[in-house]
Amino acid sequence: MRILVSGASITGPVLAYWLTRYGFTVTVVERAPRLRKAGGHAVDLFRPAMDISEKMGVISRIEEMKTGTDRMTVHRPGARRPVTVDLTKVFQATSDRHVEIMRDDLSEIYYDATRDDAEYVFGDSITSISDDGEVTFENGAPRRFDLVIGADGLHSNVRRLVFGEESRFSRFIGAYLAVMSAPNDRDLDGESIGHIDVGRMAGMYGARQLDDARVSFLFRSARELDYHHHDARRQKEILREAFAGMHADVDGWLALLDDTPAFYFDSITQLRMDTWSRGRVTLAGDAGYCPGPAVGGSTSLAVLGAYVLAGELAEARGDHERAFPAYEHAIMDLVQGSRRFALTAAKSLIPGSRAGLWALTQGVRLVSALPAGVSRAAAHLNSKGVRLHDSMTVKDYTATRGS
Repeated sequence: MRILVSGASITGPVLAYWLTRYGFTVTVVERAPRLRKAGGHAVDLFRPAMDISEKMGVISRIEEMKTGTDRMTVHRPGARRPVTVDLTKVFQATSDRHVEIMRDDLSEIYYDATRDDAEYVFGDSITSISDDGEVTFENGAPRRFDLVIGADGLHSNVRRLVFGEESRFSRFIGAYLAVMSAPNDRDLDGESIGHIDVGRMAGMYGARQLDDARVSFLFRSARELDYHHHDARRQKEILREAFAGMHADVDGWLALLDDTPAFYFDSITQLRMDTWSRGRVTLAGDAGYCPGPAVGGSTSLAVLGAYVLAGELAEARGDHERAFPAYEHAIMDLVQGSRRFALTAAKSLIPGSRAGLWALTQGVRLVSALPAGVSRAAAHLNSKGVRLHDSMTVKDYTATRGS
């Protein structure tokens, strides 16, 4: 059985690994001309995704490539002293097995685990998908596949072709995220520096394997802003307006915007679809159920979704009419839980008032001050809050026989 996967970031290679393991013939098509190697931004893998990665035989590489950031200094307006945060205690409170890793490094690790078993086609994109499996491409010749899986992110091309425009399914949840690369002139090694105020926060962090650093920006907005997601010039204007006058550090980072070699800007948006399957096509990861970039655990959820989808297809011997509904049923509760968590996290991470700002800084200060065992034990009492992504469970498909 021939399966086409669109997207070679995180979800696509994880799908390729498990589908080829079960005996399916997999082609992964990626719009970018090559695997992205700029480093991207930091993402989190929680225990369930780490367990799946261990089954894939890549856990040692993931551990080797973790960012190593274990402390954070947070500055607040009007405060004489910054808040120092022990991130190891924060991570221990939220997860029994957690790694922060640069997104492009994680993508490369999963790609390397599958490149010899799946066909990868870079520099091309799907232009149409017929009901009988005929697929046309921007550059390559038409080909026929039994199934097509959209794993091509929040702005999924496959979703647009099969389900319609993104605006039908996206729900803005009140904030924006931007990430840029910058010289590591602070020589950050295991440390991040942040500035937080009502409605906005900005910070710089490094990673052990990066020569440069990353600067991240989060800010609230009561309404969706007017820009195109490919219009970087307009996005940088918005960023300058949102963070003007915050702090000399932030002004210095903004001054680097025009020369940064890597820049990302997007709304924190949820995708809400009643189903992400239609005919021979289904969606996985952010393409189908993004809970919200930076706030909803989307990377871990994508790994779990890919694992479950491949497992259900294997158990159904490739019968998508059985496998797709089973896949949706298996992860729907996880998706809905991530959505709820993201709505709360977006509000608490970017305080909307002085009281919220005080509560956030005091909360992280308390976690840092408490013994690790105490904060971890308290967090275990809340599997729907800070422990949500560590508490997700899915069926073990590793003994499943393939097609």
